[in-house]
Amino acid sequence: MSIVLKRIYDEPPQLGGHRILIDRVWPRGISKEDANLDEWIKEITPSPQLRKWFNHEQEKFEGFKKAYKEELNQYAKQKKLQELKETSVNERLVLLYGAKDKQYNHAVVLKVVLDEM
Repeated sequence: MSIVLKRIYDEPPQLGGHRILIDRVWPRGISKEDANLDEWIKEITPSPQLRKWFNHEQEKFEGFKKAYKEELNQYAKQKKLQELKETSVNERLVLLYGAKDKQYNHAVVLKVVLDEM
């Protein structure tokens, strides 16, 4: 099937697919009921140190992308990534994130990694 990225604030819950929040912190203003999630996976998010360093600053994105990919190479994260990839074969995978910037965020990097698997 496919893997799609959607900003949780913009995405209508009725869109369908296996809905996964991929943020470490719950998005403000969104109730768990309204989010209509199948999963909330914190384990594959960037480390708090990396997230704070990046701070969604566009000029740091290349360094962030490289460091985040290295973090995703850890065994525990690889196992979860493989599960996500397998899910995407059978049904649409909707990866939800809260970042305002739709181009420079960890979800973009995560999708690239999953697409390359």
